Amino acid sequence: MLWVLGFVLSFCGLFVWLELGTIWPQSGGEKVYLERIYPRPKYLATVIFASNAILLGFTASGCIVRHEAGRWTERGIALGVIAFVTLIHGLTPRAGVYLMNALSFFKIFILLFVVITGWVVLSGKTHIADPHANFRHAFAGSSHKPNDYATATFKVLNAYAGWSNVNYVLNEVRNPIRTLKIAGPLGLGICAVLYLLANVAYFAASTKTEILKSGVTVASLFFGNVFGAHAQKALTVFVALSALGNVLTVTFAQSRVNQELAKEGIPLPFGNRFWASNWPTGKSPLPGLIIHLIPSVIVIIAPPPSVAYPFILDVEGYPGQIINLFIVSGLLYLRYTKPGLRRPFKVWLPFAMFYLAAACFLLIAPFLRPSNRVGDTPPLPYWLYCIVGIAVMVVGILYWFGWRILLPRVFGYQLVPYKEALEDGTVVTLFSRQKVE
Repeated sequence: MLWVLGFVLSFCGLFVWLELGTIWPQSGGEKVYLERIYPRPKYLATVIFASNAILLGFTASGCIVRHEAGRWTERGIALGVIAFVTLIHGLTPRAGVYLMNALSFFKIFILLFVVITGWVVLSGKTHIADPHANFRHAFAGSSHKPNDYATATFKVLNAYAGWSNVNYVLNEVRNPIRTLKIAGPLGLGICAVLYLLANVAYFAASTKTEILKSGVTVASLFFGNVFGAHAQKALTVFVALSALGNVLTVTFAQSRVNQELAKEGIPLPFGNRFWASNWPTGKSPLPGLIIHLIPSVIVIIAPPPSVAYPFILDVEGYPGQIINLFIVSGLLYLRYTKPGLRRPFKVWLPFAMFYLAAACFLLIAPFLRPSNRVGDTPPLPYWLYCIVGIAVMVVGILYWFGWRILLPRVFGYQLVPYKEALEDGTVVTLFSRQKVE
């Protein structure tokens, strides 16, 4: 039922992003919408979003999906994956896109394989003793704690999260308004059907106890129960390839967001010219990929491996809901203040209101004590990911205050923006410091 709820929430969010993306069809996604909706104080919304995008815009979760060896072996494989993805997108962008698309088709094939196999299991024609066991008294023993539902929903929403990726790269999409209106609902709808049916297959082939003990890769458990241990080892490679496809896709989109932030003039070490450029190929932002690589490496190494996956998903999801809250609130504000604004697509307002209510719930519920009193990331406190997410936002506010207010007042200068074209044709905003007389 949470997968159904995740689909409904994602669909409501998709329609909100469709309206904003068709009003401003340019790369950057939430960065663009926050800047346009909240222009004052100048650059505050941009810097807060930048702190979240840079510090928490990692794809570490897909890199550590599965490995049964020691903790440093697991981390080594994850680091190798993220380094490979960074290099292929940065140095051979065309090959990176081809591989990304090929693995996306492969993921659909694997999901169809799981779904069809699940139907065979449910028919009773396999060695699974009772494929209908999990569907009898299915809600027995359910939790009544809001925290449990919130943290579980973060995981589900992470699986659906790709619906907003196209908004990040609209500068590279032909006919972006038409593409958004068709590809978004179609892609999300296909994913939802496959995810829901895959879950039915998992529950048909495994007991609840087995699923709880399986950790991250319930698909591997499914293959083992249905096809045996030898087939499980071979088929688990498919799970790893599917995860690699996710890392490729998210990294591709996130690097473009980082590039847009650098082009906007957000002050970064070593200067914005480098981070905003398409160095070295002139076709792909390797510097933006490096910005994405650094926090991914940190979060792969820092948490205990036993809780790394759920903690990463939670710490990505919580500040994302803060941004979602401001995005959907901003859309409602635009509807009220600018009713005549050209909108090629309009979300039905009850969808937006439901999305707003869900964001509020997902921001409050994680602070309430879970049913097991420790959450799903012990020994880390169950509320830690919320604090980390809020702290990242606060870092953005402090960074903006120091850059825009404190330092100019202390040293008596004002920041004057100007545009500069780089050798690869990228136009970047820079700031000169002019002495205040």
